[in-house]
Amino acid sequence: MSELPPLERRALLIVDLQNDFVDPAGAYGRAGQSAPAIAALSARIAPLAQALRAAGGLVISTQFTLVPGRGGEPMISPHLKRLRPFLARGDFLPGAWGHSLVDSLQPADLVVEKVAYSAFYMTRLEWLIAKAGIGHLYVCGIVTNGGVASTVRDAHVRDIGVTILTDGCAAFSAEIHDATIKVLGAMVRPLTVAEAIGEVAR
Repeated sequence: MSELPPLERRALLIVDLQNDFVDPAGAYGRAGQSAPAIAALSARIAPLAQALRAAGGLVISTQFTLVPGRGGEPMISPHLKRLRPFLARGDFLPGAWGHSLVDSLQPADLVVEKVAYSAFYMTRLEWLIAKAGIGHLYVCGIVTNGGVASTVRDAHVRDIGVTILTDGCAAFSAEIHDATIKVLGAMVRPLTVAEAIGEVAR
């Protein structure tokens, strides 16, 4: 593992911890699509976000987006329609409450809208990372086998240093989470949130 850059060149990348995913009143909560491991993430991650920002680093939020099309109907990929048929007009709408990062992690220093699993796919994330001089990402969020895994892999092939926060991510299944972390941990550096906080403090 190469040496980490100074703290001001590191960022916490929070993948999709949005009200529509996490809050009971959001799109997934209303549909009964939740998991205790996902609900617990924001409180665990918040101290790291505060510590990194205080040390000069950045907090970046990626926000899954359903772009409104004709008549305000959301543009939803066919695979997502099959998986999540409950998604409807107003869900993950840019600027709406459900689209926003959860309150306990606000404010993010940089926000990136995304339309697919990877936060790099057709977004400005790579440009923002370069302009901000970020050389290393601590990645957390949901879901481990979806947005997190795709984003970690895309960062890796771009030669951006990555630490995957093993208990800072979650999926709807603990078995899937554990298997994904095992695979990603062979590619990038795994740390717990507590270990990352200790690293920032040092």
